[in-house]
Amino acid sequence: MRYSKQRELVLQQVEALHDHPTAEEIYQNALKECPGLSLGTVYRNLNSLVEAGRVRRVPIPGQPDRFDHTLSWHSHLYCTRCGQVTDLALDAEVIRRLLESQPGRVTDCVLTWIGLCESCAQEDEAIKTPVAAAL
Repeated sequence: MRYSKQRELVLQQVEALHDHPTAEEIYQNALKECPGLSLGTVYRNLNSLVEAGRVRRVPIPGQPDRFDHTLSWHSHLYCTRCGQVTDLALDAEVIRRLLESQPGRVTDCVLTWIGLCESCAQEDEAIKTPVAAAL
């Protein structure tokens, strides 16, 4: 992959934004440093970085893709309330055995759980608890 100032800027933004940013969020942040940057350039460079293995794409059904600078295998949780994407720690050995048991050759796996993040789940429980106590 040839060096490009815009590609380097996009990569820096993915690395700086630890919250699994969307292309739009990366674009808005990068505009501060490169006012002439276009959203199309951000998308093209993100696709190149994904293809080169420098960034991971985190697909969320029905939502814009997110991008992650952490290249080692891990899974994610998408919070349906606040929209946050967080890393999840899963037993890597269990996942490895599961992947090895599949026919063919699995070269990568993207696992995104959908539900509530820890903060939203706690808020949800706090809301339910007084109602349940009143019954």
